[in-house]
Amino acid sequence: MRIVSYIFLLIIVLLGISFATLNSAAVNINYYIGQKAMPLSLLLALVFGIGCFVGLLVAVSVLIKTKLKNYRLKQRLKMAEKEIENLRAIPLQDKH
Repeated sequence: MRIVSYIFLLIIVLLGISFATLNSAAVNINYYIGQKAMPLSLLLALVFGIGCFVGLLVAVSVLIKTKLKNYRLKQRLKMAEKEIENLRAIPLQDKH
């Protein structure tokens, strides 16, 4: 199984190297404070990395919100179960 993962990693590295050599043309990037020339493959890799990072930040924030909501719901459930136990423990009074 380890050999298969090494072969898979080698294929990905070779594809990355071939992608970089095929897209080595320099492109100009104009941003608000200046201008920079860099290879297209590097620019694409940077934009992909930034996109992955932003996606992870969004996913983590959603995960934290979901965990917090789950915690609050569990606390409410515990309180409701305790209240039901207390109500069941109260003796019934028959008024005839």
